Amino acid sequence: MAKPNVLIFRTAGTNCDKETDFAFRKAGAKTELDHINLIKQKKDFSSYQIICIPGGFSYGDDLGAGKIFSLEIILWLKDKLKKFIEKGGLILGICNGFQVLVRSGILPDLDFTQSLSLIENDSRRFEDRWVKLKIETKPSCLARKIWLKQLPELIYLPVAHAEGKLFCNQDSLAKIKDNGQIALRYSNGEDNLVSYPNNPNGSLDNIAGIVDKTGRVFGLMPHPERFIFWHQHPSWSQEKIDACGFRFFKNSINYFK
Repeated sequence: MAKPNVLIFRTAGTNCDKETDFAFRKAGAKTELDHINLIKQKKDFSSYQIICIPGGFSYGDDLGAGKIFSLEIILWLKDKLKKFIEKGGLILGICNGFQVLVRSGILPDLDFTQSLSLIENDSRRFEDRWVKLKIETKPSCLARKIWLKQLPELIYLPVAHAEGKLFCNQDSLAKIKDNGQIALRYSNGEDNLVSYPNNPNGSLDNIAGIVDKTGRVFGLMPHPERFIFWHQHPSWSQEKIDACGFRFFKNSINYFK
């Protein structure tokens, strides 16, 4: 069976592209890692099944994390991305990629109108730590079949960001909750009343990742590409913890296989 094709975006300041590329290849994909200037020249995205915008600090986070990159996407790739999703493609945005998806309006509604934001952490500093995440039981049915399949209710992933607090008005928050678009929440493993440092940025409703209404577009602040092997976890010498980060990539590849 042919390997699914993955197109990974990169630009000045992207710094998690190689790890993301490795994760997709290890999961069984054929990957292409291109600079945004080359991607602009592509006629369409019909030869790809998955598009990924990885983490980093695109354009130095000038004007806000992911802002300049999102403007490029709106200006050059809007129609191509719409067609890509309509034909069943998947889009993954990790950390800075999530910020790009939100600022471009691809998430939460694929209407290219921004209704959410990812703003400065409540701690007002860069947060680099491992966090517990609760897999939500009510995201889009398709999201459960793609990104979240066979994941335990509670997982570990690292975060590394300065602007990760999901913020919006109450109407927008109610909308994504009612539509089942919340995929991941920060957790302490015991209850839903999570505070710092379990919620590393102060994100509303402890939201760490969301999907669009189709379930095919997924954005998250934690870094699954940094937990591909069990020994990457800080407690690897005391216990063998399942490398759940790899599952996100494997699930997306298996969806097409």
